[in-house]
This record gives sequence, C-alpha cells and structure tokens, in this order.
Amino acid sequence: MATLKIKKGDNVLVIAGKDKGKEGKVVSIDRKAHRIIVEGINMVTKHTKPSMANQNGGIIQKEAPIDISNVMYVHEGKPTRIGFKYENDKKVRFAKTTGKVIE
Repeated sequence: MATLKIKKGDNVLVIAGKDKGKEGKVVSIDRKAHRIIVEGINMVTKHTKPSMANQNGGIIQKEAPIDISNVMYVHEGKPTRIGFKYENDKKVRFAKTTGKVIE
C-alpha cells in the first residue's frame, strides 16, 4: 500500500465535490479506506436519540469523511503536490511547487 502524503493537522484545499474551493484542517485519517475528515467540510445533519451522553437528542451537524484524492495540501497559501526525499538519511516530505521541506 502506498504511503499517504497528507497527515493529521495539515491544512488542505478541497479540489472536488460540493465544498470545492474551501480550506480546512485535517482532523482524522482512515488509512484503509483512504478517507479523511476535514474541519468544517462536508457537513451533514444527523438525527440523534436522547442518550446518557446527549440528554436532549435532536439534530446535530457533523463532518463526514471525504476521499483523500479530493484534497490538496496547502503550502504557504498555495495548493501543491507533495513528494518525498531523503535529507541527512531521513525521509522528509517536500512541496513540489517550491521544493521546500514540509515541517
């Protein structure tokens, strides 16, 4: 399985789907399904029953996962592809547009 180039906490731009053009921070990643949850993107309404955790129940808004291929990493305000290279015997990510190391 190929390594994923997007990590938790990265700032990404949505390039396809109903939220195209919006930016957000990656909240979580599902590596097996190649899906991610981005803060404030792909919001869905969920009807919940009253429970011990949520006494009232009702309708809540939450983020739904989107495919990882529908987002692009944002580096210095611009969307870019990500590559890997070795620096001092350590594998690092770098932005393809600028060539600068990420992190």
